[in-house]
Amino acid sequence: MCGIIGYCGPRRAAPILLEGLKRLEYRGYDSAGIALATPGCTTAGEGADSLGVIKARGKIKDLKALVPPDIAGTTGIGHTRWATHGEVTDANAHPHLDGTGDFAIVHNGVIENFHQLRDHLLAQGVEFHSETDSEVIVHLLARAYQGDLVAALTATVSLLKGTYGIVAMYRGEPGRLVGARNGSPLVLGIGQGEMFLASDTTAILGYTRQVIYLEDGEVVSLTADEYATSDLMNREIRKEVDHISWELESIEKTGFTHFMEKEIYEQPEAIRRALRGRLDREYATGHLGGLNLNSRELLEVGRIVLLAAGTSYHAGMVATYALEELVRVPAVAELASELRYRNPLVERDALYFAASQSGETADTLYAMREVQRKGGRVLGICNVVGSTIARESDGGVYIHSGPEISVASTKAFTSQLAAFYVFALLMGRMRHLSHDQGLRLIEALEAVPGQIEAILAHTEPIRALARRYASCEHFFFLGRGINYPVALEAALKLKEVSYIHAEGYSAAEIKHGPLALITEETPSVFLVPRDGLREKVITSMKEVKARRGPVIALAVEGDQEVARVADEVLYVPEAHHLMYPFLLAVPAQLFAYYCALERGCNVDQPRNLAKSVTVE
Repeated sequence: MCGIIGYCGPRRAAPILLEGLKRLEYRGYDSAGIALATPGCTTAGEGADSLGVIKARGKIKDLKALVPPDIAGTTGIGHTRWATHGEVTDANAHPHLDGTGDFAIVHNGVIENFHQLRDHLLAQGVEFHSETDSEVIVHLLARAYQGDLVAALTATVSLLKGTYGIVAMYRGEPGRLVGARNGSPLVLGIGQGEMFLASDTTAILGYTRQVIYLEDGEVVSLTADEYATSDLMNREIRKEVDHISWELESIEKTGFTHFMEKEIYEQPEAIRRALRGRLDREYATGHLGGLNLNSRELLEVGRIVLLAAGTSYHAGMVATYALEELVRVPAVAELASELRYRNPLVERDALYFAASQSGETADTLYAMREVQRKGGRVLGICNVVGSTIARESDGGVYIHSGPEISVASTKAFTSQLAAFYVFALLMGRMRHLSHDQGLRLIEALEAVPGQIEAILAHTEPIRALARRYASCEHFFFLGRGINYPVALEAALKLKEVSYIHAEGYSAAEIKHGPLALITEETPSVFLVPRDGLREKVITSMKEVKARRGPVIALAVEGDQEVARVADEVLYVPEAHHLMYPFLLAVPAQLFAYYCALERGCNVDQPRNLAKSVTVE
């Protein structure tokens, strides 16, 4: 989603803002801009003392080309926009100014009542210069100002319905920024004689590791030397300062062509981190210290519900198979966006998980809050420390996969699986799993990183397959049982980065309609591990072959029967049947990546997509 960066300090602000925006590119955007407390650049207002704004559709490099290299100003705000209201134009880019050019704002989120607010302002003679919902904020701010920028912003947000992360500046209070948050992330960075505001810690990681995460309904005011936080009733709030542990190098490509490629190759170590310290060989069980549940409470769990969206939803679907097999309780994955509006039944013995890589996914966050509102207990499965879901959940697990920059999620999928499997092991050992069964599962989990490394050591067959099939416009991905969600995830990856139309199905369902779409130009990719459903999948492969459809198989090394049926085969190492989702996901990710390269696609920033979807 959109990105925000703000700076107050002794240094020239423009280079800091542009670098921060560059680090926010991964979130997805279509235009960018900066505002500085300096004359001499293009402005929507009048007068030499007005705030200066430079903005343009396109990439950060296009914006940077417009910014004079010696431009002054030590306070400023910047923004990358992902269009929600209004087309991708220079005028719709942020920052937005009021009619005088004295006030400037950047905004992430969606203002649901902006039509009413806009009509009210138009009736007062306000002239608008964009089609965005965000522009109403700056005009309201200018009208609310009576000598105190914090009070003006507090009065403004009280009129807004929807989600927002806002940062504002005013010519009459030089060296000061104010911000407010409701449903869209905002973090304060504390430096040495300088302060930052950002939507994401990656934007400020090169300057400070000391941060404060704002909560919904909080307002912050900052200058170079001090900050203050308050609520919407103007009551002071004392906040704890957190420390960012990530290294700057972790958000660099470090020799890889794209972040997606880098993050695919990081999966073995990411899984090791997700498992580290959580597997107990002596008692053949798992340890998860952040659940905030004692043994009696865990034994009372009668149902498990996993709330998620996108890739995290597919990981949750895989986890439901493992949970039901190992724990022997009903488990279901729910699309967070649907559950929130369904008036869900929250059962007393149900345990909910909210899974989100960023911990800021709006649909998942709101679903979590709805369940909590009805008395349910929700645990978070997150990657980003200090994220909203991590803070607001009733406990949970960090997956520790490190920063994931590519829009197409890869290592978060397998790291989330690792965390879910540790929980399944823990619950299973409390109930039905024997010591030997638990130990075998631990050994299987510990073997996964090395097995993935073996796949990554021989990627040329996957690359060659992509060269042969990247020109196809339609694909099917098919699996059974625990690998059916992997088929869904494989199809999603191909769609996201190569723009090839792909559908994931249960292989059992192919005869219930999809066979009508099989042609000689439509490849079907079957996931065929050695498990109890292997023969069923092979039968489905033969059905496609009988209709002259190309068949590609992801199979286990040495499976000659599959090789005799399929036109193409990619192999993964033999493993415990519950571990195949880890292993089959990796060649599927690489196939999508190589197809995107063949088609000349922008892998890390796919069109129309954003990394952290913080609006509905």
